[in-house]
Amino acid sequence: MELVFVTNNKHKLEEVQKIIPSEIKLLTLKDIGFSGEIPETKPTIKENSFDKAKYIYDRYHLDCFADDTGLEVEALDGAPGVNSARFASDHDFEKNMYKVLELMEGETNRRARFVTVITLFWQGKVYFFEGIVNGVITNEPRGSHGFGYDPIFQPDGFDETFAQMPITVKNQISHRAIAVRRLAEFLATQV
Repeated sequence: MELVFVTNNKHKLEEVQKIIPSEIKLLTLKDIGFSGEIPETKPTIKENSFDKAKYIYDRYHLDCFADDTGLEVEALDGAPGVNSARFASDHDFEKNMYKVLELMEGETNRRARFVTVITLFWQGKVYFFEGIVNGVITNEPRGSHGFGYDPIFQPDGFDETFAQMPITVKNQISHRAIAVRRLAEFLATQV
């Protein structure tokens, strides 16, 4: 079975491929001949996820899924949220991370959460899968694994940031892993 993952992010692709059942062959946007940008203009993570999947489904009529993820920081009223990839600079993860740290300077409430929503277009129907992981924003970056805000996010119950964890550990507990496992469990019933 083939399924298009609507992403150009190689890190996301690597994470997802390790969770999706081996019977499912993931195709990338490059595999289907798409090289453009997909608009992300909606005010919520769920709506952006839906729009990205619909954009590809409408053009190629292939079963596909897209995710959208955001870091929501309590002290920043949920920011960066839906704008996580563009918070300080478009897809410059280091600048985005340091902007969060700058805004959090001196803040005692460091509670945050990562939210991922996956939208699946499957055999003419639409399904949603959500994953949430709670934690705190650290005072400085720690670790070199992962990407995005991983060096400053420490999940509840752990002494390490996502960037300090081996990918095998992160893939068991992360927001994306939770959402992808729910997607994988659904797909397993469809094979």
